[in-house]
Amino acid sequence: MTMLSVNSIDSAISTLFDPSVKVVDRQRVSGRDINRAYKLALSNGERVFLKCNRPDLLGIFTAEADGLNALRATGAIGVPEPLAVGADNSEAFLIMEYLESAPRRTDYWETFGREIAMLHRAKCGPRFGFSTDNHIGSTPQQNAPSGSWVSFFRDRRLLPQMKLAWGLLDEHTRRNLTRVTDRLDSLLPEPAFPSLIHGDLWSGNALCGHDGKAWVLDPATYVAHFEADLAMTELFGGFPERFYRAYNEVNSIDRSYPNRRDLYNLYHLLNHLNLFGLPYLAEVKAIAEHYA
Repeated sequence: MTMLSVNSIDSAISTLFDPSVKVVDRQRVSGRDINRAYKLALSNGERVFLKCNRPDLLGIFTAEADGLNALRATGAIGVPEPLAVGADNSEAFLIMEYLESAPRRTDYWETFGREIAMLHRAKCGPRFGFSTDNHIGSTPQQNAPSGSWVSFFRDRRLLPQMKLAWGLLDEHTRRNLTRVTDRLDSLLPEPAFPSLIHGDLWSGNALCGHDGKAWVLDPATYVAHFEADLAMTELFGGFPERFYRAYNEVNSIDRSYPNRRDLYNLYHLLNHLNLFGLPYLAEVKAIAEHYA
């Protein structure tokens, strides 16, 4: 289905289904940090998922839909379909396929690991970045293409976050972060192949779908070294070991990857520092000290 661009939720529903179909119930869904989210019940018995925010944030939803479609195009893992995006005078919105949850398969984590590995091995463009800029949370994420992963990670990921965080950092941490970016070529390798990654792959952005398998949502999609996605899975509690064992069966994880994991996650911790404040400062300082 081609995603619609519309100027109201009602017009989206009538175009997607039938002019006689109406929204009969809007139920708030918890757990989304940045946007308001709802389950919409329709008069024809269907349900759709709605995300909304201020009208001026339409670009966040348009970019998210682009990311969802890019992930869906690989066919590697379940991704909800974006159906319509638009804005009116009161809110911008994204309407998506509603995920019906079922009990997890007994091999849920193994299947999840293998499917993420297949996503990372799916054919994608040779350059790092994405067709459009998008967002990590509510922070703009620059995706101008680069032929070098190390240059991309320095110039499009670390440096913009460092600039935003500069006023929160002491002089010693500033020096350490500058040393890290100056010597990034010696800290990160160029990957053997580029990978389309989810970009914000933690447990809160995976749900069990109707098939009992993991479906991923809320992406910050771009082409990268796949290790950046793996590192994010370990940042907030991590996934079970059987996820990583199954992943490694499909896409081999280099033995030296743990030496780089925290460096990749420096990007996300700087972003959390910029979004949520000082609780994340100690981790940023420790990682900067370690890699400097």
